Amino acid sequence: MMCVSSGVGDDDKGRSVSGEPRNRSAAASRRDFLGVALGAAVALLLAGVAAVAKSLVSPGQSLSTTQVASQTGSNTATSSSLFPRVKVANMSDLQTKKWISFNYPLEETPNILAKVGQKAQGGVGPDGDIVAFSQICQHLGCIIGYVPAGGSPSCDASYAASGPVGYCCCHGSAYDLANGAKVLGGPSPRPEPQVVLEFDSSTGDIYATGMTPPTIFGHNTGSSDVSSDLQGGTPVSG
Repeated sequence: MMCVSSGVGDDDKGRSVSGEPRNRSAAASRRDFLGVALGAAVALLLAGVAAVAKSLVSPGQSLSTTQVASQTGSNTATSSSLFPRVKVANMSDLQTKKWISFNYPLEETPNILAKVGQKAQGGVGPDGDIVAFSQICQHLGCIIGYVPAGGSPSCDASYAASGPVGYCCCHGSAYDLANGAKVLGGPSPRPEPQVVLEFDSSTGDIYATGMTPPTIFGHNTGSSDVSSDLQGGTPVSG
């Protein structure tokens, strides 16, 4: 008589024909062991990450301008203890559509200080519209001038500034002074370094306290290491 198989049986190696082990409790134990091992590995990994993060910035530790810039990828105005704190002007010296030139952090590095008439990135003062930037163009090192919104540079009457602009008459580079001196046009490869300002509301005095990346043209040009701005000249005094 022919026997009809149910479809599940044993082979000669002690396994069922379906391929499942007869001892299911052993398989379950193996899965439990692997689960515990995986959980332990994840816990060790998380502990290692936490330890690395703690070693990078300990409680109470502050970051320098260079460290902040390299870790955030931005040029947010952040003062540094490397730079001198120098009074550069008073509120009474500033008028919208006019600007002041001052040297900082070296006697050889001029900057534009302006009340641009609109809230600006890194701006100080009651209206948050007082900003300062390096006056040395990031293209080839020419000296740029300030053009207020609606104005034109002396070298190009056909150019009408849509906002407060730093304009280079050598090759036409234009920088948006309300937005971190972002390049608006021309051959400049990067924005102008911004001077970090501090405003004393009790006196109206304005102080320069640092620089943001990139470095001033001619001082390790294009680097994020702002300590280069302090080399190659005579530091200004307070």
